[in-house]
Amino acid sequence: MILSGASTVAGVIGWPVSHSRSPRLHGYWLELLDIDGAYVPLAVPPDKIEVALAALPAMGLCGVNVTVPHKTAAATACTRLDAAASAMGAVNTIVVTDDGELNGSNTDGVGFLENLKQGAGWTGGGKAVVLGAGGAARAVLWALLEAGAEEVVVVNRTASRAESLVAEFSGPVSVRPWNDRGLVLADASLLVNTTSLGMQGADPLDLDLDRLPPDTIVNDIVYVPLETDLLRRARMRGNRTVDGLGMLIHQAVPGFAAWFGVEPPVNEDVRAFVLDGLA
Repeated sequence: MILSGASTVAGVIGWPVSHSRSPRLHGYWLELLDIDGAYVPLAVPPDKIEVALAALPAMGLCGVNVTVPHKTAAATACTRLDAAASAMGAVNTIVVTDDGELNGSNTDGVGFLENLKQGAGWTGGGKAVVLGAGGAARAVLWALLEAGAEEVVVVNRTASRAESLVAEFSGPVSVRPWNDRGLVLADASLLVNTTSLGMQGADPLDLDLDRLPPDTIVNDIVYVPLETDLLRRARMRGNRTVDGLGMLIHQAVPGFAAWFGVEPPVNEDVRAFVLDGLA
């Protein structure tokens, strides 16, 4: 598409930013929906992030996605934060208002929930077991509590990190030792792996699934490989499984809709296009 002088322009800010799949995804949606717009990668070093964000209105951008290592700095730079961004202290989506203010949100939790809903029909309730205690776990934990999980158990290799994470939240959430990771599965309705274990090039996830109920939904937020060893083993024993690609796609929807005025589709065609870019 040839852009006009009135094109709507958004982008993604990171350092580095070449790894981001967002330009490919948003570019696909822009072409599919025949929108006069563009989505560009913006490599911004850490010592320039405040200046770059402050310049967004003057540059005419309608907003940006924010990726590592700028999510915390972006939260500080925004005029307003949504509930998720405020709770997590991190922003991954910024909308520039008509009066030049920056509204920040964190859509990782929304993307996680929408992926579970679309992939397995999960809408909340029951006991969830979350493996890991990093930034992704924070988003997942927030989302699960918002969705009404009756109990959330966090299991991490470093117990102190899990305890620090759980201390940020109120509600039915607790920590169990890493050595108990197989035991806590006995009455779980949802199992989520937010660690890098099982990712391509990383160490495998050593997890005994013998106690996992047959109706438990198993989700791995990793999407390279698309079917991790955890998902393969869960699928082979009859559990419903949800890969991490849908979370990547769904978290992008709110930003696109806010910037370009149209809610983009999330379907098998979109998944296939994004997967082709991962090959």
